[in-house]
Amino acid sequence: MPRYTLKVNGQERAVDVAADTPLLWVLRDTLGLTGTKYGCGMSLCGACTVHLDGEPIRSCVTSIVEATRGAITTIEGLPPVSEHPVKKAWVAEDVPQCGYCQPGMIMSATALLLKNPNPEDKDIDQALSGHICRCGTYQRIRLAVHRAARSLNAPLGRRQPGAPPGQKGPGGPRQNTAPPAAPGAKGQPPPQPPPQRPPVERPPASSPLPDDPDGGGGVL
Repeated sequence: MPRYTLKVNGQERAVDVAADTPLLWVLRDTLGLTGTKYGCGMSLCGACTVHLDGEPIRSCVTSIVEATRGAITTIEGLPPVSEHPVKKAWVAEDVPQCGYCQPGMIMSATALLLKNPNPEDKDIDQALSGHICRCGTYQRIRLAVHRAARSLNAPLGRRQPGAPPGQKGPGGPRQNTAPPAAPGAKGQPPPQPPPQRPPVERPPASSPLPDDPDGGGGVL
């Protein structure tokens, strides 16, 4: 049986398999990388998607000979959820239901964002058109790709998506949250007394009202 050397997730792995063995079964059965799923075996559902030199391919129809020509990345080769924007977006949007098809979709979404960091709906639909989600979470998948794109595109110092107004992103200028200085403190002008209003002049009680010629105080 021929011996082949694959570069998988940054490591060289030697395998002894037949030349026509699909990459999918080498990954799952020989190397134990079961994150890549079998769905149809005919390149119709996308569950078996991996990267070959950064391009999404269907491992169920890719022979071991073809796979030796480039670097392979599987779902296990991506950073963990806490560090990967697409995986984090998948969780935030509650995309997975049964989860079986999700590794392949995440691989295709990641490849899309590496080429197009700000995709429109049509770009997402085209990139994921070969994937079947039997749970029907297509709208959430699209939302998750948009969320991941925003995360990737958010520059330092700008408000992150979903952050309260005025809150800055990591590394950006911070708001001055120090309390105001007390009046008269160093660098502050001394307090000024309130303006005095002039006194109101009132006529003496014994003097007649102006409109009473008889001095009787007038009739109201």
